Amino acid sequence: MSAYDFDLFVIGGGSAGVRCARIAATHGARVAVAEERFWGGTCVNVGCVPKKIMVNAAEYGLWAEEGKAFGWLEMQAGAHDWQTLKQARDAEVQRLSAIYGRLLANAGVTPFECRASFIDAHTLDVGGRRVTAERIVIAVGGHALKPEIPGAELGMISDDLFTLEELPKRVAVVGGGYIALEFASLLRGLGAEVDLLYRQPLPLRGFDQDMREAMRDALDARGITQHIGHEVTKLEKQEGGICVTTTAGHHVTVDAVMFATGRQPNTRGLNLEAVDILTGRFGAIPVDANQTTRQPHIFALGDVTDQLNLTPVATAQGHALADTLFGNRPRTASLKNVPTAVFTIPPAATVGLTEEEAAAQGPVDIYLTRFTPMRHTISKSPRKTLMKLVVDRATQKVVGAHMLGDDAPEMMQGIAIAIVSGATKQDFDATIGIHPTAAEEFVTLRSMARQVG
Repeated sequence: MSAYDFDLFVIGGGSAGVRCARIAATHGARVAVAEERFWGGTCVNVGCVPKKIMVNAAEYGLWAEEGKAFGWLEMQAGAHDWQTLKQARDAEVQRLSAIYGRLLANAGVTPFECRASFIDAHTLDVGGRRVTAERIVIAVGGHALKPEIPGAELGMISDDLFTLEELPKRVAVVGGGYIALEFASLLRGLGAEVDLLYRQPLPLRGFDQDMREAMRDALDARGITQHIGHEVTKLEKQEGGICVTTTAGHHVTVDAVMFATGRQPNTRGLNLEAVDILTGRFGAIPVDANQTTRQPHIFALGDVTDQLNLTPVATAQGHALADTLFGNRPRTASLKNVPTAVFTIPPAATVGLTEEEAAAQGPVDIYLTRFTPMRHTISKSPRKTLMKLVVDRATQKVVGAHMLGDDAPEMMQGIAIAIVSGATKQDFDATIGIHPTAAEEFVTLRSMARQVG
């Protein structure tokens, strides 16, 4: 018998931690997990899941508005009932969170609903109890930050949206990343007047340039007021609401302010000093390709490593580590060609290299199309679609795909398989399209838009 209480102890019951614990247990390991807040982590409780439910709610109103053009003369959006949405959303979140707990129980994992921190290299303080483990995984995720400016306490973070009892009539969203854009979009869709303030000349820094420009235009078309190049310097409570002041001396008065200006790993309080694990500037834990920290028996997964902060990446890392440690199947989760989506209205999705990244590696061919989808030509909606393929000129491999438009995330999952598999532009061209769909455009792009490099 092992001298330790457990073969594996996982700190954190989110996507990475639960997957790692469950798979390790199915391989025969004695496993425990500690979670101090909620099973399922950020994604299930205050992230992907409740956000997507609210995006769906916003879409229904838009469909009702467009329905008249198709003969549904009595269809109209009317007033949205926030409480009905809130109750349905919260019930689904609770259902999914409970599933995570059941998955662990069914696998024979020992759960601890409390905080865990290090005492020494193999010993943890788990809610006041000393527990030992041969191997330890840190999968505590991250949390949203407020900027260090006067009046920041008057603003919300993304978590707070899910506690609101009613929809604010006027909202300022601060930030230009995907979280800011998603929340600005769903709030606008549910009926709020939205001001979006960000420092960059375009939203979605790090995304493809054509996508960034298309997103700016899509936000304009949705009636979201963009304050481009504005950095917020202070918030002040006034009689008419909250006054937001920017570096340019610009003022916006709203009922609520939501900061989406960054996240930070939840490493504070773990007592990492006791095991000589150093963190980066913002608290991230450095790891190698096998998710190993500087201690060979201590590992870190998911957002706490600040590598590629996406739920499916965290889940894949957890599964790969469990297989490596206990399943006699050494492997790692690749961070190359990871597809991702931005759930705005309309949504965006991408996989592989941007044009700028690809051109830095060598000459590329760019295939690009912009059009109005069939549904929106009839309804006269301003919603547009952009599709783009980035092709390495020497090999003709498709190294990047980008889309903004209806159903972009659903399409991009399939496109990602092709890119991960090394498909060429000729493979795309040889594929018969499904007509009439927007998706067929990805396999009928014949005219090159430009050559770069």
